[in-house]
Amino acid sequence: MIEPGLYKSVMAAFPSGVTIVTTLGPDGGIVGITASAFSALSIDPALVLFCPNYASDSYPVLRDSKRFAIHLLSAEQQKEAYAFAGKGKDKAAGIEWTLSELGNPLLNNAAAIIECELWREYDGGDHAIMVGAVKNLILPEEAPVPMIYHRGKLGALPAFA
Repeated sequence: MIEPGLYKSVMAAFPSGVTIVTTLGPDGGIVGITASAFSALSIDPALVLFCPNYASDSYPVLRDSKRFAIHLLSAEQQKEAYAFAGKGKDKAAGIEWTLSELGNPLLNNAAAIIECELWREYDGGDHAIMVGAVKNLILPEEAPVPMIYHRGKLGALPAFA
């Protein structure tokens, strides 16, 4: 048996990008989660995946909505990252967002946004593996500094020379 605390510490040693996955809830409000478990999967067809915890309040809404927006966070979005990492229904209180043409809630200032429809879902232990078919890509003209997660902390990815 792998000790959970050690497992988390070892996984935290791997720096990763940070995403927020959003969708609309049944009441028309924004629902979402902060996720570092995200990856590109396929280019043909264009597929990406993220892995929400089954225990998350947002997981059933993301699953049932069948569409979502994955925000690749900029270093300026720490407030948003912490807000969507929490529990509860009002995660987006005080956070500005707009509705895309595809019906997804979009957060301001992301490094990039990937709008998807749910393609497949697989079991991944205590997490779901949700695969999205990419329907739209948004890349700002001026690329912001991306956010990274490492050893339990959020920070900016330094510029490469």
